[in-house]
Amino acid sequence: MELGAFSISLTVKDINKSKAFYETLGFDSLGGVPDQDWVIMKNGDCVIGLFQGMFEKNILTFNPGWDQDAKELDSFTDVRELQKQLKENGVKILSEVDETSEGPGSFTIEDPDGNPILIDQHR
Repeated sequence: MELGAFSISLTVKDINKSKAFYETLGFDSLGGVPDQDWVIMKNGDCVIGLFQGMFEKNILTFNPGWDQDAKELDSFTDVRELQKQLKENGVKILSEVDETSEGPGSFTIEDPDGNPILIDQHR
């Protein structure tokens, strides 16, 4: 199962302080708007998202259709197909993507320890 680019979305208390901290670890801004309380940062193939006040827990994030540089892939498994496969394998879907839709969409699941996983397709 190809889930797409991986990143971790971190819930932070102070976006500017967290951004500065990760910059000291060698991360550079890849996208986002700090004034809107979110930024995406990258160090090598490692991608993290910093989000202030947007969700309660850290989230494992996969982006079908993107590589680790947020560039579009020619071929990928659509988010609706991934959701269908997981359902068939008995995985509980917490929030679903409309299987009759096309283009961008997302769904969420949890691992056995309650860690949220977001499958988020942007195209």
